[in-house]
Amino acid sequence: MKVFAIGDLHLSGQPPTKPMTIFGPHWDNHWERIQAHWREHIDPNDLVFLVGDMSWAMRLSDAKVDLDTIATLPGKKFMIRGNHDYWWTSLQKMNTLMEGRITFLQGRGLYHNGIAFGGTKGYIYPQDPFFKEADDRHIYERELIRTKAALDAMETAITESGDDPSQITRILLLHYPPTLENHANGFTDLLEQYQVDHCVFGHLHDKASFQKIPSHWGHTQLHLVSADAANFMMKEIP
Repeated sequence: MKVFAIGDLHLSGQPPTKPMTIFGPHWDNHWERIQAHWREHIDPNDLVFLVGDMSWAMRLSDAKVDLDTIATLPGKKFMIRGNHDYWWTSLQKMNTLMEGRITFLQGRGLYHNGIAFGGTKGYIYPQDPFFKEADDRHIYERELIRTKAALDAMETAITESGDDPSQITRILLLHYPPTLENHANGFTDLLEQYQVDHCVFGHLHDKASFQKIPSHWGHTQLHLVSADAANFMMKEIP
């Protein structure tokens, strides 16, 4: 079993009603390229983490065409919310709609075959130049609570498995990066507290930001997997 991840597919039906080529020619046929790589490298028993911004749809009923396409691809798929996933609704509604073909996570943690994983959207943090105290503080603190809930759920799932906790790989999924330019914040505190092995995230779409992501935060390896940052290929998480 292998583990793969990608974020920021930004789908809008087929043919796309909102082509991503408006952001540059490198997005041309991006979904076809991703699917080809996905089918070539991923087996049905592999884990696939989808870290948000999957569809431009505004309603779940409209996003279903994109979710159905994702669901046909190989692998056991787990998805968190991105800042543009306006179609996102309750976990019960989404999980019922997709009938187990995609599992949606928000403040949840699971354990499977030696790997504990979970996640939530995350958010910008106080050192971010776009952070506005009056508007963003409560969202930041809410997402810290959800992140901690996911990590606690991961630890509970490990305990219930009866497996040796020291032999488990812990993977945290976020949409927003936990840090840029080595800024310490609530998210990085949680990475340290729970000794997360890998943190996987997307959201970023410009080369200047790509270069601000450190390779590690202490023990934790950081993985930027937004589609363009990953060259429109599925990234294997070692």
